Amino acid sequence: MLEVRDLEVCYGDYQVIWQVSLDVAEGEIVCVLGPNGAGKSTVLNAISGLRAPKAGSIRFCGQTISGLVPPDIVRLRLSHIMERRRVFPYLTVRQNLWLGGYNPAARAARAETLEQVYGLFPRLRERERQLAHSLSGGEQQMLALGRGLMSRPRLLLVDEPLLGLSPAVAEHTLGVLRRINESGVAILFIEQNVQTALSLAHRGYVLESGRLVLHGTADELLGSDDVKRIFLGG
Repeated sequence: MLEVRDLEVCYGDYQVIWQVSLDVAEGEIVCVLGPNGAGKSTVLNAISGLRAPKAGSIRFCGQTISGLVPPDIVRLRLSHIMERRRVFPYLTVRQNLWLGGYNPAARAARAETLEQVYGLFPRLRERERQLAHSLSGGEQQMLALGRGLMSRPRLLLVDEPLLGLSPAVAEHTLGVLRRINESGVAILFIEQNVQTALSLAHRGYVLESGRLVLHGTADELLGSDDVKRIFLGG
């Protein structure tokens, strides 16, 4: 479904990603691991069109998307939920969700998709007239996920979905991500906690200083001495 080949990304004259290649197959959950500053968010930003690559190719469902602007990529049914939620604070829950289904590929089915989102997140239905900034952190994360689903994606990119959540809310969010995947949506996500990430993912990729240093199944990475070195030192 997603093919990234030899991706390189710069911020001005400063290169931050070197020759990163990764794949996501239909129906998979794949995680991108790495310490702070490894370049994980930059890779997702390049895939979704927020950051133009210096080199390499990105293909989604057989179509080259490197060079496309984000609205065109969303129309192809690839949705990106950024770190720290990024909800519209002074719009209601319902307005935030409704805007998530604005693109033409999703607009006709917005009412149906909204009901599906409320089915995943009953709390959002309860809060639908509430302004987004007044929600708890966990509720804002639900809203960000729900808004991403309103575009009816085939692939969902999620940057740090558990950041700042209580253990109970984080566990609920993991369950929701599994249900989203079981509904047919592939997921590529970033997570700092290796154990948590690999409990959800089928496969993973490890970045270090902007370079891909390791990849494998969840079980392979959990048992890897290199993963222990990168995240625990020594």
